Amino acid sequence: MSKFDPYQHLSIRPNPDGTITRLTNIPSTEANPDIIPGIPTVSKDVTVNEETKVWARIFRPNKLPSNDNTVVRLPIVFYFHGGGFTLFSVSNITTHQPCSTIASETPAIVVAVEHRLAPEHRLPTQYEDAIDTILWVKKQVLDPQGERWLRDYGDFTRCYLGGRGSSGNIAFHAAIKAADRDIKPLNINGIFLNQPMFGGKERLPSELKYATDQLIPLPVLDLLWELALPKATDRDHRYCNPMQDAVYKSKVSSLGRCLVISFDMDPMFDRVQAFVQMLVAEKVQVDARFDIVGFHNIDIVDTQRAQAILNIIKEFII
Repeated sequence: MSKFDPYQHLSIRPNPDGTITRLTNIPSTEANPDIIPGIPTVSKDVTVNEETKVWARIFRPNKLPSNDNTVVRLPIVFYFHGGGFTLFSVSNITTHQPCSTIASETPAIVVAVEHRLAPEHRLPTQYEDAIDTILWVKKQVLDPQGERWLRDYGDFTRCYLGGRGSSGNIAFHAAIKAADRDIKPLNINGIFLNQPMFGGKERLPSELKYATDQLIPLPVLDLLWELALPKATDRDHRYCNPMQDAVYKSKVSSLGRCLVISFDMDPMFDRVQAFVQMLVAEKVQVDARFDIVGFHNIDIVDTQRAQAILNIIKEFII
């Protein structure tokens, strides 16, 4: 693969100032704050941080469950979009639709975070944007004039963090950081990591076996980490390889419940297995769902697998 161009594979172009030009045009959809026939949720965009321009899209099911004519409060799911830290948006249909489905079928209030992108904003920026969003939600539930969907319908004692790929990485690190912050009355009940993105300097067997993977071959994974990690660091940095950082590992026990989903044909499969082993060693309550048939992002192209994963996540949240 010496002649392989990972920039071309990702449809990005490097610029002399260290930024990148993103050439992919992913279909997007606007939020729908009013009920639209055939769409099971309503959604709205809110500004989380005026200074950083971080925003979020909130999803709420049209049909709110009730008990004795009282609306039942719904769990709050913080969802982070994928894209290797460098690409995409929560407005893209590939994120908007899963969030709408989670909100309607769980049911739940979903807060999809539009974090800043690398390399213009390197890690830990994405983790900080996640924390800012958690603290913004805390402010809403405490403010009598706060965001009504959260204040009136959200159960802030049942919060979850999750996502697919790089967003699983964000959910994990954000949960670690949230343990050191005062987020009360919010309570993080668990995190769900769908095919989370981790790495390391040493090549593991699954990385070598699937080095030429059609979606994320090794040169692409290496480039994504090169663009996302702090400058002058390598892939054994704790943001990429938390299994190598003893101090960081000691904080893992604060996580509580953790759902991890992975597939055998994912180049990062062995990384995810090592990650789960670390969680178990640190006495974290882990539900690991490994499937020998499947590849990274299979749920984007396989509707049946997407529904199966959704059912697993729903079961974890309920």
